[in-house]
Amino acid sequence: MQEITSLEMLEQVYAAPASERSIWKEIDHINDLYRQFIEASPFLILSTYGARGVDCSPRGDPPGFVRVVAPDCIQIPDRKGNNRLDSMRNIVDNGQVGLIFLIPNVGETVRVSGSAKILIDEELCRCFAVNGKPASSVLSITVHKAYYQCQKALVRSRLWDPESHVERGQLPSAGQMAQHFSAHHGQEFDGQAYDEGYGEYMKKNIY
Repeated sequence: MQEITSLEMLEQVYAAPASERSIWKEIDHINDLYRQFIEASPFLILSTYGARGVDCSPRGDPPGFVRVVAPDCIQIPDRKGNNRLDSMRNIVDNGQVGLIFLIPNVGETVRVSGSAKILIDEELCRCFAVNGKPASSVLSITVHKAYYQCQKALVRSRLWDPESHVERGQLPSAGQMAQHFSAHHGQEFDGQAYDEGYGEYMKKNIY
């Protein structure tokens, strides 16, 4: 089995970009076209890297939760979570981040990379409030690179195709997984009760 270990080998396997448009679409700011995608997106994936390694974390809220405050700056509220802080620790250690914005029923995505800092200004956090609950903090990202990704990955995966959707009961529940890992650490946990109460828990604790 041969491994690619150099850029020269990589370029022998993969051809040059199919068209100049693949290069032109990358810019160093958020233009009006990319802004429309970002402001319509209710979901993104945040990628970070630090001393603890690489992390990818989902972020979601109603469309418009990510704000384009300037062509070279976007801001993302950070909400109540499990307080593992994997992404946040990485950002403190190394501010370089990558983002992919997804929009339901849209094949194209927008990718952004840049440098992030964590802001805890009270007024800023309050202006991102939902249901009266301010953001825990706000990620302010200086944009270095932005471009759109074509539909191929989402078309291949049939991500938005209802006929490809998986019935939730076919996979382990959150309670089952929590019970498994609790047992592994010698702790008792009622996974069934957790699953049965999760709907009400979410209503009270989502923000």
